Amino acid sequence: MWRSSPRVLLGAFVLLAGITRCAAQETFHLWPELKGKAEKDNPTLTMYPPDPGTASGTAIIICPGGSYRGLAKHEGEDYALFLASHGIRAFVLKYRLGPVYTYREITADAARAIRMVRKNANTWNVGQIGIMGSSAGGHLASTMMTHFDRGNSDSPDPIERVSSRPDFGILCYPVISMGSMGHRISREQFLGLNPDDALITLYSNELQVTAETPPGFLWHTYEDSVVSVENSLSFAKALKEHAVPFALHVYEQGRHGLGLGAKYPFENPHPWTRDLLVWLTARKLIR
Repeated sequence: MWRSSPRVLLGAFVLLAGITRCAAQETFHLWPELKGKAEKDNPTLTMYPPDPGTASGTAIIICPGGSYRGLAKHEGEDYALFLASHGIRAFVLKYRLGPVYTYREITADAARAIRMVRKNANTWNVGQIGIMGSSAGGHLASTMMTHFDRGNSDSPDPIERVSSRPDFGILCYPVISMGSMGHRISREQFLGLNPDDALITLYSNELQVTAETPPGFLWHTYEDSVVSVENSLSFAKALKEHAVPFALHVYEQGRHGLGLGAKYPFENPHPWTRDLLVWLTARKLIR
């Protein structure tokens, strides 16, 4: 566990004390043609609108972790409630999972989610659109930061004509590499059991950063024994090399999968939540 002074804990409590369960959630099917499929085969996006009077005009799409074989609720809905309480229109992505589905379908779901929110930006009063993920969900978020496209202008589907590039990314103890410093189970679920070297390189996202990669906020713990902190360090290094702004926070203590570090109503969250709010405020993404 991490240790925080009473003053830090009090400040974090004040920041989060207003969180309430959001009653106005709405779920959208990403692919209408899959609407009648089983739940596991039907990716969705669930919207958590900002608390009344707090809307900042920022949206964040959340990719829960779970080694690409499950979706952790505490890295999905809990994050959405936290973000909505600070004026962000949050969306939890239920993406398809391995081993039935692999990188083609999984990345298509995440790209589609960004396109859908961007297509409806005026309806939802959204300007900036971010992507957020934890663990394997962090790999998916970093994939969207490095493998986006500008949309297909010839597509008959108006959503597919829209860019899939996020405006910023938030990576929580992320898997970044598909190589040796990554996470074996996540790689097997995402790429299959025997991926070739070219595919491993393509989705080792520390190798795919360019000057077009959006700014990012990253956090990890030194003690993480499941996904090495080297993942966040390597991605931050690549961002620096390409002059992409970022914030990196490495905390000494804390296990993998921490999430907010507290259960609802989140009265004692991990300090990363405070640091994220500082970063979002500095970038004028929240008030």
